[in-house]
Amino acid sequence: MGILDGKRLLVTGVITDASIAFAVARVAQEQGAQVVLTGYGRMSLVERVARKLPDAAPLVELDVTDAAHLARLPELVGEHVDGLDGVMHSIAFAPPSCLGGDFLDAPWEDVATAVHVSAFSLKSLAVATLPLFGPDGGSLVGLTFDARVAWPAYDWMGVAKAGLESTARYLARELGPKRIRVNLVAAGPIRTMAAKSIPGFSEFEDAWNGRAPLGWDNSDAEPVARTCVALLSDWLPATSGEMVHADGGFHAMGV
Repeated sequence: MGILDGKRLLVTGVITDASIAFAVARVAQEQGAQVVLTGYGRMSLVERVARKLPDAAPLVELDVTDAAHLARLPELVGEHVDGLDGVMHSIAFAPPSCLGGDFLDAPWEDVATAVHVSAFSLKSLAVATLPLFGPDGGSLVGLTFDARVAWPAYDWMGVAKAGLESTARYLARELGPKRIRVNLVAAGPIRTMAAKSIPGFSEFEDAWNGRAPLGWDNSDAEPVARTCVALLSDWLPATSGEMVHADGGFHAMGV
């Protein structure tokens, strides 16, 4: 018996089978959940990735910046499940000017895109999926990269993630009366397609070497996925507005 037996989950952001979102979908299925995926852009690629799960998952298209996509999301998801118990937000994007060390030169238009896709989308997704949650509520979980500090090369994506973290706290306040918990997982660096697009990503990887007391394998997304699945389950019923670290203990260490 899995900790997600009978649960119906929506998992966003699956691009490749190396993504954290894919690992979440896989572990969730292994724990008994029925999973629906969302993708955007290269849908044929996401369809192929979806077939690599233990059970091929249905896929719906979602651009979180498109009001029409968000409006029709409940109907499209409803074609596959009769409601939702949990939603996994794994969506982030920043134009190249927002990453890589040119913090002072990034134009507002690019920063606005990063904030819209990476932070405001958590609120957009919450509102869009709200009609699918029942009276027992459920769980909304997102991914961050601990934006309490400034990271080399992360620049405006770090600012966007700080916005995401604040958004999660406000959503926890707004959705708590509906019994919906909202939490984030602060993951250590995982070598995903998105991470590889960050100039200087190797600096993150190097920082974790020898400093995370539990050790850290940047090619293994499962520890992060298990943390997300735990938050999507009923096993943390009084936890909301929280940022849970899945980083090998790196965040708690000094120099």
